[in-house]
Amino acid sequence: MEPFVKMMQEVADARNVAELRGFRDRAHGEFQRRLLFTQPLEWSRQVNAWHDSMIWRIVEWAEADLCEEGHGAAPVPFAFVLFGSGGRGEQTLWSDQDNGIIYADPSSEEEKLAAEAYFPILAQKITAHLEAAGYPPCSGGVICTNHQWMQSISGYKQMLMGWLADPNWEHVRYLLIAADLRTVYGDEALGREVLDVLYSYVAAHPGMLEHMLHNTLHHKVSIGVFGQLIKERYGEDAGGVEIKYGAYIPIVNGVRLLAVEAGIRSTSTEERLQRLISDSKVEDEIGNDFLEALTIAMRLRSLTPYQLEAGHYSTRGKLSAEQLTKERMTELKLCLRIGMDLQRYVKKSVQKEMEKGE
Repeated sequence: MEPFVKMMQEVADARNVAELRGFRDRAHGEFQRRLLFTQPLEWSRQVNAWHDSMIWRIVEWAEADLCEEGHGAAPVPFAFVLFGSGGRGEQTLWSDQDNGIIYADPSSEEEKLAAEAYFPILAQKITAHLEAAGYPPCSGGVICTNHQWMQSISGYKQMLMGWLADPNWEHVRYLLIAADLRTVYGDEALGREVLDVLYSYVAAHPGMLEHMLHNTLHHKVSIGVFGQLIKERYGEDAGGVEIKYGAYIPIVNGVRLLAVEAGIRSTSTEERLQRLISDSKVEDEIGNDFLEALTIAMRLRSLTPYQLEAGHYSTRGKLSAEQLTKERMTELKLCLRIGMDLQRYVKKSVQKEMEKGE
C-alpha cells in the first residue's frame, strides 16, 4: 500500500486518541522524508488532507463521548471550522489549533438552552482530544472554547457586522481571520453563511478594502532595499531568516485581499491564485510568478527547524544560518522579490478600486 494511503487508513481505523498520537509521530517522519522528493504544493495538500482526517475523527469521537456521558446528540446542526493555515489548507506538521464552532439557530427556547449547555462541553472535549493528539491550543485565543468563536449562526453574523461597522485595526484583523474560514466537519452551509456576510458587505462597501489593506501590508518582506536578506541579529536564531512572517505570511495576506476584492471564496492560497488567473483578475505571467513565490515560501517554511515541547511540535518559523546555502539564498531572494512585487500589486489594485468608487 502506498505510504500516504496507509497513513490515511490508519487514521480511519484508529480506536482512540492515543493511537492517533502514535500515528502522528510516525507520519511526521514520513512526511519529512516525502518533502525531499514531492512538489511543495502537492506535499502540502497531502499533509492537510491527513490533518483534516485527524481532526474529523477527533470531532466524531467527541460527539460520541458526549452521547456516552448522557449529554445526547447535538440539539441543532453545527459546523466545526478551521481558521488560519488550517482554514487555508496550509498547515505545517507543527500547526496549532485555530478553530471554531458555528451552530444553527435554535427554533425554541428549550432548544436554545440545550445548545448553550451542549456546545461548550463539546468544545472542551474536542480541544482536549486535539491537544492529546499533539495540536497545542492557539496562543491568540482563536479556538472553539473561546465564546467568540463558538456561537450560533446569528451570533457569528452579528459579530461580523459589528466588526464591519467599526473597522479598527483589531476588528479588521478578525475579519481577515474569518475570510480563511473552512468547514472541516458538519454542516458546510453554516460556514458559507458566515462568509456571505463578509463578501456581500465588501462588494457593497468597497471602501472596506482600504481598511483591510493596512493590515494586509503589516508584515514586511525580509529583504532590504539593496536586495540583501534581512537576518536575525541576536539570540539562538542569529544569522537566520524569518520565513513565516518574512516570506509566507506577506504572500498569503496579499493573495487573500486580492481574492476578497474579486469575490473569490476559495480559502487555499493556491486556489485563490488559480482563480484570480482563470478569472482574468491577475495577468497569467504575474499570477504564475506569485505561484512560484508561494511554492518556494511553503517549501522553505516546512524546512524550518522544529522542536517537541510538552508533547507538542513547534517551530519559530526561521531558517537557521546553517541552512542558508548559496542555492537556498538565491531561491529565497527570488521569493522575496516577488513578494515585494505582490505587495505593490495589491496596493495598486485596491487604489484602483477606490478610484472607481469615487
